Amino acid sequence: MTARLLYVMDPMCSWCWGFAPVAEALIAQAREAGVATQLVPGGLRSGGTALDASTRKYILDHWQAVAEATGQPFRFEGAMPDGFVYDTEPACRTLVAARELDAERVWPLLKLIQGAFYEQGLDVTTAPRLVELAEQAGFDRAAFAEALTRADTRAATAADFNWVQGLGIAGFPTLLAERNGQLALLTNGYQPLGSLQPLLGRWLQQAACA
Repeated sequence: MTARLLYVMDPMCSWCWGFAPVAEALIAQAREAGVATQLVPGGLRSGGTALDASTRKYILDHWQAVAEATGQPFRFEGAMPDGFVYDTEPACRTLVAARELDAERVWPLLKLIQGAFYEQGLDVTTAPRLVELAEQAGFDRAAFAEALTRADTRAATAADFNWVQGLGIAGFPTLLAERNGQLALLTNGYQPLGSLQPLLGRWLQQAACA
């Protein structure tokens, strides 16, 4: 029997930031049962142009709603300044590179990227900033910088995006439970820990008995 969780998300998705404490607790719950979690970046926004004032306001209003619903901290002042291009592909690719180099360190790196963007108001779309965060997470700076720009890392990131689209996943965060190749949906969208912990517990119990 093989079992794992698949956490489909984007590091620059505000609901994923709101979900971060819940995801952390669920991943720890699964780990205690001997079930690992794989991070799958889904690609919220790839490419694009600089935000205009109305789009920026729309996003910040969305952030406000997430903050109110989840209690997660956001820095609104100075967030996404003029000229900011909301391209999440580089941050997603950073997580793919981390997953290939050291799957355990992908989790602290994810936390650093989310915190830099949402709490500190930093631009996490540039390679120098992302490599700096990877170094903070314990990766070798030169090795990570090389991995981030490799063609196979870009291809693996695109493959993740395509896999997520192929499943028809339209919203993040999404948490899937996989047992013997069969996928079960634990959540598509934010839910509080109290709703998901028992659900995951039942699935883990069934997985242990299978």
